[in-house]
Amino acid sequence: MSKAVLSRPNAETRYTDTSVDIKFRLSALWIATMFIYAYVDIFGLMRADFLESLLVGEIVNTPLKVNQGFLIFAVAYILPASLMVYFSLTLKPRANRRANMVVAGLYMVTVVASCVGEEWIYFLFGSAVELVLFAMIIRLARHWPVEASV
Repeated sequence: MSKAVLSRPNAETRYTDTSVDIKFRLSALWIATMFIYAYVDIFGLMRADFLESLLVGEIVNTPLKVNQGFLIFAVAYILPASLMVYFSLTLKPRANRRANMVVAGLYMVTVVASCVGEEWIYFLFGSAVELVLFAMIIRLARHWPVEASV
């Protein structure tokens, strides 16, 4: 009966780097973006002004009311990003490339617009991270690998 010998890595150990398919990288970036979106919104609930305005059915510092229309808009707004997690893995390359660039570009515009007049640093920081992730999505999709012609 032989026992496997477990060795500990040392300074000379070389690990093999593995490549990750572009589709998985895009999907992972969309997942990371969704986490940032969710947590920035969740952390907003720790703000007394934001929470108090929600309790009376309003969005702080805006004329928006929390009602059926607002909530359906909120769901419709987050759906494309949520679905891009799946579509990044399943769409054909040409459609995948375009969808990622267009959707990420549109979200970049909305993130910048949401920062206008914002004073809370956590929100601005989260938005900056989202913008970086969207830029990474666009760059990665834009530089989609091309098949070598023979």
